[in-house]
Amino acid sequence: MITQTNEQGTITISKDVFTTLAGEAATNCFGVKGMVVRSAADGLLHLLRREAMGKGVLVRQNDDDTVSIELHIAVDRDVNISTLCESIQTEVRYKVESASGVTVSGVDVYVDSMIIG
Repeated sequence: MITQTNEQGTITISKDVFTTLAGEAATNCFGVKGMVVRSAADGLLHLLRREAMGKGVLVRQNDDDTVSIELHIAVDRDVNISTLCESIQTEVRYKVESASGVTVSGVDVYVDSMIIG
């Protein structure tokens, strides 16, 4: 939970909100196939459906009331990974900050898989 207090009162935002915002912003970027998670049972990567994409997003609240976001994604084969990741970082930061008013201190993108076809 992220809590913000101002002269009008207190606002509490669940980490699930940040997870949803970040996941949607990332998966809407061209070249992203989806969020992925490594299975504890078999160690394999699994592409997540839209309902479960939160498993591929980790949100941490920092001591200075900012958030850090970690994304695990699968990408298309024919994309420039560096450019795509920069685009994702910009888009996720913008969407989360504009929707929540909370500063995003960092967006780390991990390309865990490349989908061919």
